[in-house]
Order: sequence, then structure tokens, then C-alpha cells
Amino acid sequence: MRIISIILLLLMLALQGCGGNDKREDGPSAEELYDQASRALNAQNYPAAIRLYRDLTIRYPFGRHAEQAMLDMAFAQYKGGANDAAIESLNRFLRTYPTHPNVDYAWYLKGLVNYDETMNFLRKMLPGRASDRDQQAAHQSFRDFQELIRRHPESRYVADARQRMVFLRNIMAKYEVQVGEYYERRKAWIAALNRARYVIENYPGAPATIDALKLMARAYEKLDMPELAVDTRNVLEHSYADLMDDDKRAGLLSRLWPFD
Repeated sequence: MRIISIILLLLMLALQGCGGNDKREDGPSAEELYDQASRALNAQNYPAAIRLYRDLTIRYPFGRHAEQAMLDMAFAQYKGGANDAAIESLNRFLRTYPTHPNVDYAWYLKGLVNYDETMNFLRKMLPGRASDRDQQAAHQSFRDFQELIRRHPESRYVADARQRMVFLRNIMAKYEVQVGEYYERRKAWIAALNRARYVIENYPGAPATIDALKLMARAYEKLDMPELAVDTRNVLEHSYADLMDDDKRAGLLSRLWPFD
């Protein structure tokens, strides 16, 4: 019994040691490290903030400061341009602390990181074609915001997430049209037709729907299907007559672009 008591005592001491003491004698406490990291973050010294947050999570992996430090480190990585590292930190945070009070912000921040990748994609898309990898970032950002709304419908980040999802949806539709137009230039009429149909079926109401219908009509003509071409143009004229003018379309696009 004495041996058992000693073993239980040692186990209790070990658990207390792992329970996240935020104070150690061989260096700054977790609170001190967190304060230093927060000051670096506020000063936009992102490399220093990342280093301090990482040091905190290593030295005090189970303390209360470690949880928030992991989330703040992801934000510092995002602001510092280390998007891949930020996604990795956020995924680890979501796996480790799924019931954390700020878990909704983790989902929102993950969406923002991928949204930033999408903006890079957009800057490249305007003068030319975008890569599939960049398009995947848009889809992932959309899914991240969607997951935020599904899991935390009352979150204060939901309104902003919804607005960004509208923008992402329009961008994804535009991308599909550009791919279809690429096939059109290559005289791959069926591939172009399929891309146009995909936009119409999956992104109804997006501004790119107009271009998708035009592409579809041209593809039908090249495939020697004049009746279907005429039907498509009739749909275009009856459904989008008020937006066929370029000035009006520009106004619509500006209203659907929710951010600078």
C-alpha cells in the first residue's frame, strides 16, 4: 500500500507539472512572453512576434496562454505573408482546441488567409489566365467561411464572411468562363460549351453568367447547332437585357465587389 501511495503521489506531481504552470524559474513566465509577443505584434514586428509566440507554446504547451498564443501566432504569420505557415497553425489550433471561445475567429482567419491567396490569383487573372492552384484557394476560402457560418451562425464574423463569399462566388464563375474562352481559342468547342454550362448551372446570377451564355451560343454555332444557339441568345436577351449595356454591367460588378 505504501508503494502504491508513493506511485500515486508521484503521478499527481507529474500531472501538476504538465498542467500548464505559467511560471518557471529558468526564464520569463508565460504571461511575460505573451505580453512581449503582443507588443511585437502591435508594433507590426511580425518575425519577432512569431518567434515569441512559438517560444511560449514550446515552453508552456499546456498553459492558458499557449492556446491564445497559437491563434495570435497564426495572425502574425498571416500578416507577415507566411500564409502556408498560418494555415498550418490554424489547422493545429482547430484540432487541439475545438471548443475554444475564439474558435469562430480561427475559422474566419483561415478563410481570410485563403482569401488573400485568392486576391493574388485575381491580380494575375485580370491580364491573363489563372492557375488551378490559385483557383483552389478561392474554393478553400469559400469552404472555410461556409464552415464558420455552419458551426457558428451567431458569430460576429458571419456578416463579413457572407459578403466575401459573394465575391468569391463571382470570381470562381469568372475563372470558369475564362477557361471556356481559352478552349474556344483552341477550337475545342465541346470543352468550351461544357465550361459555359457549368457556370450557368453552378453560379446562377453571377455577372459572369452573361459571358457564359454568349460563349455557349458561339459554341453551339461552331458545332452547327443553330437552333440551340438561337435559344441561348433568346435566354440572354430576355433574362439580362437590362445588363447588356457595358456601363450597366460595370455598375453591377462594382456593387458585387465588396472590398478594396
